Amino acid sequence: MAPSDDTVIGLLFLFGLIVGSFYNVVIYRLPQGESLIYPGSSCPNCGEHLSSKELIPVLSYILQRGKCKHCKDSISWQYPLVELLTGLGFVVIGTQSSSLVNLLAGLVFFSLLLILAFIDAKHMLLPNVLTVSGLVSGLLFALFGWTVPFGHSFFGFITGGGILLAISVISKGGMGMGDVKLLAMIGSFLGPRNAMFTLFWASFMGSIWGLSFLYITKKDRKTPIPFGPFLAAAAVLMYFVGQG
Repeated sequence: MAPSDDTVIGLLFLFGLIVGSFYNVVIYRLPQGESLIYPGSSCPNCGEHLSSKELIPVLSYILQRGKCKHCKDSISWQYPLVELLTGLGFVVIGTQSSSLVNLLAGLVFFSLLLILAFIDAKHMLLPNVLTVSGLVSGLLFALFGWTVPFGHSFFGFITGGGILLAISVISKGGMGMGDVKLLAMIGSFLGPRNAMFTLFWASFMGSIWGLSFLYITKKDRKTPIPFGPFLAAAAVLMYFVGQG
């Protein structure tokens, strides 16, 4: 897709903002086992139903100055952030995609990583419904010829999941199974080499963040820190560096 096509880029950004608004619903409701469709959006504090004017991505947050129109409770910065990240991510993926099907696969991959990163950051949880379905999608996309060759996808799944599974066993639970499935999913999209690089950069970023967090907060070294956001960030990086 040509980066100079301003119309396509604009449409991708707007589509990302809208879809990002729904991703906020997934991030909030999925860990609690709630329906993603019913009931409609409401304020988490007062429960008041939100009108369409209160659901405009990013703009509603700005116009309401980050507060609920009804109870005046603060609205989490997560909402506009997820919407903006989705919009920007869709644009960058659009400019990097070689075909429509490659674009579709990239949007699915990025969306899964974004949602999983925020859920893990908030709940220390990586839902199977997302990691497993993402893994299957990665293998199918490769089988259809939309991403990496199928052999790369399969061995990426084996390599990514296998390494973290071994670490989980050796550390006796120090690495969660959710992280194992997430890296297996990432490997199915990126192949074995980039799955390895993803783990390296995620470990590097996670170490810096973890040490800084513990130093600033003075918390115990045994304080759990979610690894999913770092795996997701590193996977996005490797997606743009090159698949294979």
